[in-house]
Amino acid sequence: MIRTALIATVALLALAACQKKDETASATDPGTSNSAVNAVQDATSAAVGATSAATVGQVSTDAFITNAAISDMYEIEAGKIAQTKSPTKAVKDFGKMMVLDHTAMSSEMKPLIVAAGKTAPTGLDERRKGLIDNLNATPAADFDKVYLDQQEAAHGEALTLMKGYADNGDDAGLKAGAAKAVPKIQAHLDHVKTLQSGATPAR
Repeated sequence: MIRTALIATVALLALAACQKKDETASATDPGTSNSAVNAVQDATSAAVGATSAATVGQVSTDAFITNAAISDMYEIEAGKIAQTKSPTKAVKDFGKMMVLDHTAMSSEMKPLIVAAGKTAPTGLDERRKGLIDNLNATPAADFDKVYLDQQEAAHGEALTLMKGYADNGDDAGLKAGAAKAVPKIQAHLDHVKTLQSGATPAR
């Protein structure tokens, strides 16, 4: 547990350092430095998310609800951006599917959250805001790679979160909701990997 906490702390410090570096890069060389810095931020975000999902999110109902709700909000926002910025029809279509599917998943979770006597957050956290900012800043020519890399990390994190709470959570309704979400998130992750490979996803 101490080792896991240490990993998370190091990752958070790295993210803060990247954000500081981003401020400097923007002032000195905004055209060339930001893409590399944003890529590091996205990678660090993925590490932080994976650690959180694999630890506290699996056993804390409050943490599970927070992460599940923010995950859906991020997917919806990112999917809208993909529909606008991606130069590729398959990625635009995937973005549209993310908006529809994660809106539905969020709607299914809401009554379970209420039944558990909890309240879900209504806005993105700083980590996911950073991912959205990076998508908005990415040139169209590079957008698909950045978006799909984010999607691979986000769905891997969500899959760990849902599986973990389904197995270890303490609220029966939310456990059932998490278990129901697992195959949908797995299908999304498989779709992402197919798009990354350049193949045409099966329908």
